[in-house]
Order: sequence, then structure tokens, then C-alpha cells
Amino acid sequence: MFGVGVLSEFESKQLLARHGVAVSRDKLARSADEAVAAAVEIGGPVAVKLCGSSLAHKSERGLVRLGLDNSAAVRTAADELLAAAVEDDGEVALLVSEMVAGYREFIAGVVHTEQFGPALMLGLGGVLAEAVGEAVFRLLPVSEADCKDMIEDLDIPALMAPLRGEPAVDQGALVDSLLGLARAGGGEGVEAVDVNPLVIRDGLPVAVDALVVTTGS
Repeated sequence: MFGVGVLSEFESKQLLARHGVAVSRDKLARSADEAVAAAVEIGGPVAVKLCGSSLAHKSERGLVRLGLDNSAAVRTAADELLAAAVEDDGEVALLVSEMVAGYREFIAGVVHTEQFGPALMLGLGGVLAEAVGEAVFRLLPVSEADCKDMIEDLDIPALMAPLRGEPAVDQGALVDSLLGLARAGGGEGVEAVDVNPLVIRDGLPVAVDALVVTTGS
């Protein structure tokens, strides 16, 4: 089904979307001109990232540009990112993504434990992770009730309620995202799934960055 290794961010998010996880609007570009056209089509401020199966840690190498709100900025970022690619990166492209803003961020995914097998994980992301510093897990397969229990076990009612002008978290939609992650992570050839962050925008979860590790099955 997959080759051994890591799917690119674009491929990872496509896989999640096929399993019902809401992801940011993205377009893949091969040149600065294509990146500009993609940004115009998406509209509003965008992020531009160098994208490839060998680029699991883009931020650490400075391969992400955020909040680009005009064509000149997108073109400059695209040229810089393409120039920053090295031979070991293999085939690369530019990922142009909508900017997704929200005060609440989660981390979520599927991890494979040696003793118990695959498990679904949910925790707080961003600056909130430092305040709470915990995550909850359920072994796959999971049910809708299991996902609801995970949310309750995080014990963050204040963060699930309306916050700073944003509506309450749509817990049904969050459960649907968790079920979609479980389906994706439990599929043949998938070793792990990492979504960080899962941003709550207008009460709804959106996967902004994702990484899928494959086994080669």
C-alpha cells in the first residue's frame, strides 16, 4: 500500500481527509509562479512550506513562512525555500496553506506501542500543553463513546466552553476527527499518525500540520 518511510505533509493530510478529518486548505506548487497562483486561489494570508517526504522537521530548518498576505511575499518565500533545499531532501515542492487561527490547539494521533499495539492519543497543544502537560490514550479500535471519554478525561471544561469571543468547541466534530484519525492510523501500512496542531477554528477542529509514518505494507 505504501513505501517504507514518511509521507509528506501534503500526502499525510490527504490521507486524513479521506478518513473524514478536516484539514486546512492546501495546494502543492512546483515553482514560485505556481505558489503565487495557489495563494491567490486560496485567498487571505497563507503559509508556504517546503514539502517532501524527507522533511519531517521543517520548522527546525527554517523551511516555513507564515502570514504571507501578498503575491510579492509569497514569491520571495517560495524562491527562498526552493533555494534552501539540499540534495538529501530528495524531491521537494512548495505547500501553500491557508492560515488557520484559533486560541485552542490540540495534538492528536495514533502511536504504536510495542506491548499493546496501536493507540489513539489526544492532548493539548501549543502554549496550553505547558500548562496542562498531559495526554490521554485509548487502544484501537475505538468507539464514539471512547472518544467522548478521552475528551472528558482531559478535564478542561473551561477550554471547551466559549473562549475570547470564539464559540464552544464542537465536541461532536472533535469526536469525528478522533474517529477519523483512528481509522487512518489503524489502516494497513500505517505505523503512526501525528497531527500537531489540531486547531479549533470557530468551534471546529482543523488539522493544520500532519505526519504519517508508514511501514511499507
